Parts: sequence; C-alpha cells; structure tokens
Amino acid sequence: MAEQTLTANSGFVQRVLSVAGVHSLVRCLWRYVDSSIRWCWIPGWLPSWCPSSASQLQAAGEQMLRCVSADFTKQFVSISNGNQLWTLTFSNESVKDKTPMVLLHGFGCGVGLWAQNLDALSQHRPVFALDLLGFGQSTRPLFPTDPEEAESQFVESIEQWRAKVGLESMVLLGHNLGGFLAVSYSIQHPDRVKRIILVEPWGFPESQGTVDTDRPIPVWIKALGAMFSPFNPLAGLRLVGPLDNTVPEYIYHLNVQSPSGETAFKNMTGPFGLAKKPMLRRINQLQPDIPITIIYGSRSSVDCDSGSTIRDMRPDSHVDIITIRGAGHYVYADQPEDFNHKVLQVCEKVD
Repeated sequence: MAEQTLTANSGFVQRVLSVAGVHSLVRCLWRYVDSSIRWCWIPGWLPSWCPSSASQLQAAGEQMLRCVSADFTKQFVSISNGNQLWTLTFSNESVKDKTPMVLLHGFGCGVGLWAQNLDALSQHRPVFALDLLGFGQSTRPLFPTDPEEAESQFVESIEQWRAKVGLESMVLLGHNLGGFLAVSYSIQHPDRVKRIILVEPWGFPESQGTVDTDRPIPVWIKALGAMFSPFNPLAGLRLVGPLDNTVPEYIYHLNVQSPSGETAFKNMTGPFGLAKKPMLRRINQLQPDIPITIIYGSRSSVDCDSGSTIRDMRPDSHVDIITIRGAGHYVYADQPEDFNHKVLQVCEKVD
C-alpha cells in the first residue's frame, strides 16, 4: 500500500513540476528526489536499531571481506596529529614491480564496499584500499568548517599516507567524493600520479543544467533540493550480489559513528548537493600529461556532462569516457565484472 501511494503521489508531483515550465531542471531533480523518497519508504532495508561501536564496525567490515580470496594485510597507517588511516594491502611477488592502484571510496562508504573488485584488480598490480580520514575505521578528527581547508586536510592526509606506505607513484581510482579528492590530490602532487580513474565523481559541475534567466527556479523547488541535500549515499547499495545480507549492517555501522568526514563533506557541499568549490574550475591546473578515465553507470542520475567538459577542456591530454550498461551510481557494485574488466583494460597502458 505504501508503495502504491508513493507511486501515485510521485506521478502527481511530477506532473505539477512539469506544468511549472522547468522541464530540464525537473528531470534531473526529480530523479534525485524520487530515489531519495523511495529510500525512506523501505523500512526493512536497514537492520533493526542497535548500538554501534568501533569493534562492531570492524566485525561488519570483516564480514564484508569474507568473499575476498586473495591474500592481503590490514593495518592502521599512522599520519600526523595522532590520526590513523585503516588500510588494506594486496601485493604478491608476481606484481610487486607494477604501479600500485589506490582506491578512494565515496561519501558514507568504506573499504569493505570494494569487496567484489579486490580479487580481480589485485591480480595485475598491487592494490591499496584505505578508509578516508573521517570515514570508516579511520580516525574521525574535527575538520575545519571552511570548505577549502576541509578539502586540503583530506588531500594532506592522503599524501602523508602515501609517504608512510612508501609509494613512489600510483594509479588513483576514486568514486564519488574519492574522485573529487583524487583530482585535488593530483593537482597538488602531480609527480605521484600516473593515471586518474574517476568513477561517478562528485563535485565537478557548477550547476545541474541551464535554467532560463527569465524563468527563475521557484522557491519551493529550491526547498525540495535543500531537503534532500546532500544526496543519500546509500540509495544505490541495496543489492550487491553475494553480499546482500551483509551490506546493510556494514553501511549502518559506517554511518552511525561520530560524524567527522560526513561533517566535512557537508561543509564542502552547497545547494542541490553540488560542491562549493567545483573541480571544473580547477581542472586546467592538472598537468596535461596525466591521463584521465571517467566511468559512468548508464542508469545513474549523477551528472555525466562533466566528463565531456573535461575532455573539451584538455584537448592535449588523454581523456577516456566509459559507460557501463546496467549500472547505477555504485558502478563497481552494480556490475562488478564489467567494471573490473574495464579498469584492467585501462591500466594496461600504465606500465
């Protein structure tokens, strides 16, 4: 009954929005609002409420990784100010001389969500997956409220982590917020990055579409955007193959710890979930010899025009755009085999 009521209301609201004469904005905003509303109407997705702790998060993370067959180590890597970044390391003798790949997760996520990618990717080169500062099992410090300073703290933590682990250069693969930080890091430390792979990156565009200047966005539409901003990072992670029963518990424990990276992200985010300091303003600061691959899911509602814009802004650089059919925002979880294959193809050119 709840789903039927929601569907009816969805159709009614969508018709009203269309009549308002802001079709391009409505299409983009409605996809976001509709998925967020539907998220709220799925009471059985998350486990029943229970307290959380660092040990419970660790246990949930262990469960997420139980399907990984490759050998790996796990450790806290210490950086400045007593902070530590939780790190998984995959490296065997046959690939130790290859350029390592570093995986940077998105907002509200953690290393466990790469579970369906780690075996395949680590067969061809060393792979490192870390919980970003303020997320997962990593330290959750107090971030600056200024968006530029918060971004700088994220980037500096990645550089300190790289130096501590001892990587000379790397392939940076980032999803969502991780993609934003991958480019920000590469601008600051270009000699450390051989290739950037952006997976459904957040934080690039300045707007989600062109709105007629003589047709200002109604206040009530702005209110809808504010109500669902920043976007719900969990909406696309209900189904990930053999991990169906484990993901909800892991997601729950990831996101009910003391908010740190979440608060930093909120301070970096403006209206409609867009970055206050959009990356497209700075993409020309990235050295032209660093190749970029951008991966989108065909079913995602995340802005994909940024990929074409980046390619147009870097005519003398190598920019690939890949679309994976049947995948939503969480491409690596929705279509892991196709995702792994495409990433491995891209990385053949690295060494």
